[in-house]
Amino acid sequence: MSFPAAHPNARAPFACDPQQSRGRLFPEEGSGERSVFQRDRDRIVHSTAFRRLQYKTQVFVFHEGDHYRTRLTHSLEVAQIARSIARALGLDEDLAEALALAHDVGHTCFGHAGEDALNEVMLPFGGFDHNDQTFRALTLLERRYVAFNGLNLSWETLEGVVKHNGPLSNPPPTIAAFQATWSLRLETFASAEAQVAALADDIAYNNHDIDDGLRAGSFTPQDLLPLPVVGPVFEQLLREHPNLEPVRLTHEAVRRLINLMVTDLLTETRARIEQFKPASADAVRGLGQPLVAFSPTLQAADKALRPFMFERMYRHYRVNRMIAKARRVVQDMFHHFMETPQTLPPEWQRQIVQPGSPEAARTIADYIAGMTDRYALEEHRRLFDLTAKT
Repeated sequence: MSFPAAHPNARAPFACDPQQSRGRLFPEEGSGERSVFQRDRDRIVHSTAFRRLQYKTQVFVFHEGDHYRTRLTHSLEVAQIARSIARALGLDEDLAEALALAHDVGHTCFGHAGEDALNEVMLPFGGFDHNDQTFRALTLLERRYVAFNGLNLSWETLEGVVKHNGPLSNPPPTIAAFQATWSLRLETFASAEAQVAALADDIAYNNHDIDDGLRAGSFTPQDLLPLPVVGPVFEQLLREHPNLEPVRLTHEAVRRLINLMVTDLLTETRARIEQFKPASADAVRGLGQPLVAFSPTLQAADKALRPFMFERMYRHYRVNRMIAKARRVVQDMFHHFMETPQTLPPEWQRQIVQPGSPEAARTIADYIAGMTDRYALEEHRRLFDLTAKT
């Protein structure tokens, strides 16, 4: 990418400083060679929940093709973009990267289809939300350490995970319970690093979904021409290189679009920095509006792209077939385990004290949400195919 960068040693006054971290819920000794945010990033990378993202759907189920994005490759792409933007703005790159890597660890098998199916069956028990599930994974479900459940991440990382889309006035259950123990200041915006990670997510999935949609044949470059921002990039490229092979055309267009969006974000954010002059990370939190943002022109272009992608890709007949299958697989397993919890693996059975209770439902939801696509398909077959080995 060719967008302008700050001097690599220039730390902005409003960046999060690992030396000034508010620490961890369970105090730990420092690690001399790594900052608190570097340790957070490393714990996320080594977690089971992160590793499972390799076989969790982004849009297309993993077995439909080797080159479509999975949640893992998407998260890595978000991390790369977030780190580049953080460096250009003088922010803490390690915190931005940690937040980018963590943002999707609560997603279920089969992407949003699996989440919708699990939410439907969980409505009598408080519902299901992937952001809350991400927080559950990071603070409760990872069981790797002797002294605590979860990863015991720093306050700044947990805050960024919870508030990456802005303040929370009505937090879901797990976040609300944690807030009562250790306040994450849900009424404020998150750090600039968290805001960068959130918009890096938008940049990555918009552009890489275009890439995957073109690869899958859901639409053509010509179909994109009427769209603002996206259309002119493809139009210019087609004019400059009328005989360019489709794969190179797509990759070059996506490269230009990512560069355009990152440059727009940096320009708009620097203008806001000049306007508000935040002197600290807490000043960013207290602005009452995001410091990191796209220009109004790019925000409008994003709004125009979303309905196109829903119509031509996210609700493509192949994706709809996957959604229907995912719904059956997820809901079949949930109802089966609620009725016969003794068929759960032993480590999950032991967590169910009262079968049929909301607590039992949440445990079963945790089990299903943690499944990869291929494990869910295999578990469903073991449960419902009489010829399958159990």
